Amino acid sequence: MSTTERPPFEFLGNWDGQFIATAIHTGHDVRPDFAAELILPEADRLREEDPHTDEIGALIPARVIVNRSRFEVDLNRTREESVYRTSEEAWGLDVVRNPPLDEAVVAGSLAVYDAFYAELGRRLDTVADRGPFVLFDVHSYNHRRDGADAAPAADEESPEVNVGTGSVDHERFGPVVETFMRSLRAAETSTGPLDVRENVRFRGRQLAAWTHARYPGRGLVLALEFKKTFMDEWTGEVDQARIDELARALAGTLPAVESSLRQAVVS
Repeated sequence: MSTTERPPFEFLGNWDGQFIATAIHTGHDVRPDFAAELILPEADRLREEDPHTDEIGALIPARVIVNRSRFEVDLNRTREESVYRTSEEAWGLDVVRNPPLDEAVVAGSLAVYDAFYAELGRRLDTVADRGPFVLFDVHSYNHRRDGADAAPAADEESPEVNVGTGSVDHERFGPVVETFMRSLRAAETSTGPLDVRENVRFRGRQLAAWTHARYPGRGLVLALEFKKTFMDEWTGEVDQARIDELARALAGTLPAVESSLRQAVVS
């Protein structure tokens, strides 16, 4: 898919506050020279991306949406690992025609990577100057990997929302994390309380680590992995009502999290 009509990423909403939502794996676009090297079927690529995560974060005041596919450049990996040059770097998937990729093609992806983090840094520098902030890094994950007709993964190992806090300063922000999780569990949804657990399947990666390193004592990233109960991961069919519920549930945590964040500042 060509990206001639859409920018690689977009910074949206009101950045005057201390809450941001990112959807860095929601994109499906691939620039033409990279698309010429792709052999991964589009359906498989879409299944491994995080569609609709921008919608789950849509009610957070400040938002970042990445339109480029993670298969062109993965912004949640280190710069050196951000382009899948071989199948070993992409969970065994054959992504490109003639691995390793031509370095000129890689350079185009790295330019997107560098531009993204440069702009995010400029934005967050201003946010951090005002005080501590919370960034919701919104992702999704597949729980029916054995096939369209196979049983889903057991709930014991697949929470509705996995909260990744692997690089969080728990001494300072632990109470804020607990407040967030408690508030999200309390959200009213059509299926009852959400199953929200910490670091069961994912602990967060580069975006969280980069933010925590750049803004120690100021930045708190909650890497949120929503189980794909809001869509059929094999057909792509969407449950829009469920997406809207999750968006309201996430935004509904802000008052409690804001209060807890103020307490963290005082302490």
